[in-house]
Amino acid sequence: MKTTLACRRLIQGVVAAAVFAVPAALAQSFPSRPIELLVHTSPGGGTDIIARVVAEILTREKLVSQPVNVINRPGGAGAIAYTYFKGKRGDPHTIMTVASLTLLIQTTRPEMGMGLENFTPLAFLAQDPQAVMVAADSPFRTLKDLVEAGKREPGSLVASVASPGGTARMLVWLIERETGARYKVVSFKSGADAILPVMGGHTHFTTENVSEGHGPVEAKKLRVLAVSSAQRLPIVPDVPTLKELGYDIHIGTGRGFAMPADVPKEAAARMETILERVYRSAAWKEHAERSMYENIWLGSADYAAHLAQRRILVLAFLQSIGIAPKP
Repeated sequence: MKTTLACRRLIQGVVAAAVFAVPAALAQSFPSRPIELLVHTSPGGGTDIIARVVAEILTREKLVSQPVNVINRPGGAGAIAYTYFKGKRGDPHTIMTVASLTLLIQTTRPEMGMGLENFTPLAFLAQDPQAVMVAADSPFRTLKDLVEAGKREPGSLVASVASPGGTARMLVWLIERETGARYKVVSFKSGADAILPVMGGHTHFTTENVSEGHGPVEAKKLRVLAVSSAQRLPIVPDVPTLKELGYDIHIGTGRGFAMPADVPKEAAARMETILERVYRSAAWKEHAERSMYENIWLGSADYAAHLAQRRILVLAFLQSIGIAPKP
């Protein structure tokens, strides 16, 4: 009897140890095949550059044991890439390179049938801040000047942006919501294209990324009135943030990564850890500084909460400008 009981306890112990070892083994075995870093744009855009920088760091610093391939699936304002991503449910080897607003827009499109439950957020690495920029010889010396003109003569001033539903357009909407000013908005193919008419005097201001306007600002062809970052930026240290000016606005192009839904928790946790190592690497810090990002780390849980909160604001924005249907 004693021998049988001892054997039974030994077997129970072995089984328990095996059960606890399975998640660890799964985590350590991930990735077991090449990783796809999925991008919703063509090569050369900001999201594509992020994917390639991270892929290079993962490979060069041997943070993963498998090849990392950047896969571009442009088209349909992100719909092609996100439809492909949705079909990869349960596969941890497909990872979306996320531009936050693009992801959130997909969740508001009824034809996509894609809510936040279709994503396993992994990590948020940075935010590419916006700026309110005018021509160097503009009569608007401060953001207050621009706001007062937009209130005094609604619709008389024109803002140029890259996309009718992009982050720059959302910033114009937020400024209007906060101040009561009203502007006319025209869209172009890219941030660079949206900046050119400001320098030429054809539009009055732009709200594109700071990084897009840095060259013309240095060449004294553009002047920055305010930035949308949480803190002042080293490249324009004398320019106030919107928060400093009394507006509850902190916005930019969010940069992160997500797996599809229903992936093994251990694989997601391991990739989150790997991405944190990327974030803390010298190579990432150099890239973030060169790209003028706000370097912000959010792990999986915090990133999921951030997306859920930001989606409420994005939906209100899209409904207000007529892109998303009102309830």
